[in-house]
Amino acid sequence: MTETILRVDHITKVFHAKKTHIRALTDVSFNVGKGETIGIVGESGCGKTTLGRCIVRAVEASDGNVFYTGKDGVELDFLKAGRKEMKSIRKDIQMIFQDPYSSLDPRMTVLDIISEPLRANYPEMSRGEVEQRVIDAAGKTGLNTTYLKRYPHAFSGGQRQRIGIARALILNPAVIVCDEAVSALDVSIQAQVINLLKNLQREMDLTYIFISHDLSVVEYISDRVGVMYLGKLVEYAGTQELYSRPLHPYTEALLSAVPIADPDAEVRRLPLAGEIPNPANPPGGCYFHPRCAYADKRCGQTAPEFRDAGKGHFIACHRSAELNLRGISYEAK
Repeated sequence: MTETILRVDHITKVFHAKKTHIRALTDVSFNVGKGETIGIVGESGCGKTTLGRCIVRAVEASDGNVFYTGKDGVELDFLKAGRKEMKSIRKDIQMIFQDPYSSLDPRMTVLDIISEPLRANYPEMSRGEVEQRVIDAAGKTGLNTTYLKRYPHAFSGGQRQRIGIARALILNPAVIVCDEAVSALDVSIQAQVINLLKNLQREMDLTYIFISHDLSVVEYISDRVGVMYLGKLVEYAGTQELYSRPLHPYTEALLSAVPIADPDAEVRRLPLAGEIPNPANPPGGCYFHPRCAYADKRCGQTAPEFRDAGKGHFIACHRSAELNLRGISYEAK
């Protein structure tokens, strides 16, 4: 285990509407080691993006803490930091957004887009210094630096995402939250961007929180994986451990649905019954129990504790220890 750079501690987020309250996140906690990639997966609406935005403080959490250990070794609560501390910490924690088409201002040139964080944080920096930093960041992401005076509409989706990555890199951050960073791209371009992210991680000693729907991508890029359901973290483990021995019924069902490029492979599919509950009116007890084949009376009455099942494998399920759930085999039989 590497030293911890980020501690997400009991994060809760409630959105308030006129007549209802939507609990997007409930008591989410996990640690992120320096230089690690933590994958966050789950169905649409489970709170993945809200979690990422709360971590970078693009959305204010309703409760909880995010403790960040800076380059000076001092731990600060990012969510409770004042204006002065925020300005310092924000340089170290950046975000790559999902849609490369809407996350870039169409009225700004690529040079201005990438340099905007630099100009906001270092107004005293000369134009020549700014341009050189932009050229360096663009070069690291594989962008043609002769096109920096062009506008976003002149670039493809993959090139636009590289612009977003360069913008996140310009301040030399320590942690980057990748919110569905490859989901809007073609498969071949996805592979290029994923390999780019891995190369940048090695070169710059970056730490990633990688949010995605694609379980195959998450398996390839992540060191550890957290599985979310209806705003709660239900399982968290090392990638190999989780993919070979899922303990939560929801994780098992998700992994069983992953397509396999082998017509002879036999996989036990575990379709989920019912629909995702309404987050404005979640079920009592375990949120997953209305769709769980193993649910019993206590599952509808008491929320399971998020506990360590051994080997750093955390699980929120009443019956995980009793059921001895089988890991899913991806091998051809």
